[in-house]
Amino acid sequence: MSSETQTPAPRRRLFVLLPLLVFLGLAGLFLSQLLSGRDVSEIPSALIGLPAPQTNLPPLEGSNLPGLDSKAFAGKVTLVNVFASWCAPCREEHPVLLALSQDKRFTLAALNYKDQPENARRFLGDLGNPYQAIGVDPAGRAAIDWGVYGVPETFVVGKDGRIAYKHVGPLTPESARDLLLPQIEKALAAH
Repeated sequence: MSSETQTPAPRRRLFVLLPLLVFLGLAGLFLSQLLSGRDVSEIPSALIGLPAPQTNLPPLEGSNLPGLDSKAFAGKVTLVNVFASWCAPCREEHPVLLALSQDKRFTLAALNYKDQPENARRFLGDLGNPYQAIGVDPAGRAAIDWGVYGVPETFVVGKDGRIAYKHVGPLTPESARDLLLPQIEKALAAH
């Protein structure tokens, strides 16, 4: 065997150690993320602090409520909940929304996402209607403007019409108490 075909010993060790070094680097990165205390399930929203998207959705037919109009946000705190009748987690969070609707310091509005009107009406008829306005978004275009990842999602819009907070996923009594309500209080206190 000639010396030209053999890999030098230091190079061979590098090839053996390289996968181990890559693994240790990735493990260190994941460990630092885990120990950072950050909620890794939280999805940041690029819209926080920006004006709510201009939205003017027609009302849910037969609901006797107005549609979702971003002009109605001016001067008051509004929760915008994105829901659909076909969404199982929306059904889970619905009792939390009904409880939130009892607080008259803010408006609870809905963006009904890619749903059939008769299904949305049946969903609200069966479970109760916590909303003061329901806008219908059959194609999902408005949801894209809002940066919706999936249903359900809930936004806090401040009195200034800016998005103050976004909650991705179903609200639970704990997440409403620990995450959403503090953001609502902050928005209510803002001038």
